[in-house]
Amino acid sequence: MTKTRLAIGLMSGTSMDGIDGALIRIDGEGQLETIGHAVLGYSGSERELIQQALIDAATLDPGVRGARTEAMSKAEMTVTSLHARVVSDLLNRLSLPPEEIDVIGFHGQTVLHRPEQHRTIQLGDGDWLANTTGIDVIYDFRSQDVSAGGQGAPLVPIYHMALVKQASLEYPVAVVNLGGVGNVTWISSDDELLAFDFGPGNGLIDDWVGLHTDLTYDHNGDFAATGNPDADVLSKMLEHPFFKLPPPKSLDRKDFVTDSLDHLSLSDGAATLTLFTAKALALAHVQFPQPANSWIICGGGAHNPVLMNFIERELTGQSGTFGVFRADDIGWNGDFIEAEAFAYLAVRSLRQLPITFPGTTGVDHSMSGGRLARASA
Repeated sequence: MTKTRLAIGLMSGTSMDGIDGALIRIDGEGQLETIGHAVLGYSGSERELIQQALIDAATLDPGVRGARTEAMSKAEMTVTSLHARVVSDLLNRLSLPPEEIDVIGFHGQTVLHRPEQHRTIQLGDGDWLANTTGIDVIYDFRSQDVSAGGQGAPLVPIYHMALVKQASLEYPVAVVNLGGVGNVTWISSDDELLAFDFGPGNGLIDDWVGLHTDLTYDHNGDFAATGNPDADVLSKMLEHPFFKLPPPKSLDRKDFVTDSLDHLSLSDGAATLTLFTAKALALAHVQFPQPANSWIICGGGAHNPVLMNFIERELTGQSGTFGVFRADDIGWNGDFIEAEAFAYLAVRSLRQLPITFPGTTGVDHSMSGGRLARASA
């Protein structure tokens, strides 16, 4: 039996709402045991700093690798120190010393993702985190795949497969992550994997609400629930060329613009964008080799009942669709799937097992990835 390891996974997603941490015991293949979770929300000023880093990243000269603006450098240090706080919180609550943890999987904060330019930037200082926590760190998971011509995303599919194998579900299964950007993993009974970003997750909704209020998201879909989707705007947004691209494919948070919604009220705009996410997901099924019998919804969007209702309505009637479930309904912790995944990926990286595949990122061959930062003795 392969040795299991204690690993911490850390994830700060495109929603930019905070950091999720997870401690799991794994072998990087089929053995997994969840031990604990932690979460740390970003303050308003921290979120603003990250948003400025996103703006700055888009202005960088593509030919200058590793360049950082002042805001990006400040955001990187802030993000890394907050991740260290999550590690400390996890260890303290579980009464574990750092010496018992084999590795940390540190995703960092994505501020630019342009795989067509062979560019992806995740802010996070892996060496600083390793030295501060006293635990070895695997970070920079995407760059090797992007440099080899892959999309560098999504990275979680191999963990989705491990989870699905432990669940009693009818194949094929589609696992959906509703983060700032939405992605889907299709898994067959013979371990065939297909994964891709399908469109916006919560990002456009969050930005719309933030533009019109002092809130950061549409809690329980309250604004969308009182609005009416605009059919003309929806039709125009669904004409975006991204939807016609074959998978694998990935998105940057800023790939979709919402100028066409400027004439709408807060509620109508929220309703339109919420339905847009659901329709974008429904379009994904056309690109599956076979229809999915089960759809498992993970991520923050699973807590939005309006979005979930739209998704169920859009998927109902598809040939072969067996059921739409929230991850929590089948025993997973849907809010921490991605954090758990980066612990899993870190162990796979230590073992030189592949983390990206032709069917998930479009890379020519299965590849390992990530950089190892050793904790100082």
